[in-house]
Formats: sequence, C-alpha cells, structure tokens
Amino acid sequence: MNVLKNFEAVFVVTVALACSAAYSLDRAPVDTTTAAAMPTVVVSAKRLTAEQKLQSLREERATALAAGSSKEAAI
Repeated sequence: MNVLKNFEAVFVVTVALACSAAYSLDRAPVDTTTAAAMPTVVVSAKRLTAEQKLQSLREERATALAAGSSKEAAI
C-alpha cells in the first residue's frame, strides 16, 4: 500500500513538471528589437495664451453647435 502512494506521488510530480515545461517552452520568445523601433513624437509648439485658449474654445463650441443643429435638422 505504501508503494502505491509513492508511485502516485511520483506520477503527480512528473505530470506537474511535464505540464509546466510544456507551457514554458511553448511560449514565443519576446523580440525586444521591435520595441526600440517605436517612433517618437516630439512636439515643439508654443503654449497658447489665455486669450487664444478662450478663442479656441469659442470656435469649438460654435462648431459643435452647428454640427448638433445639422443633425437635428436631418432627423
């Protein structure tokens, strides 16, 4: 009876090792060279002044209202 328990333990450990080895060997290797080729965007623009921001917001709101009214007219 004791021999059967030992065989069961050996079998369980063997299956666990086989599954973990298959999982770790099945993964595709990570290619780190593609990460270095990622494009970088550099923005070299001046910040807007408070007046320019306000003007931009007014223009955006006017555009949004015009788009909203044209959608309502289409319905």
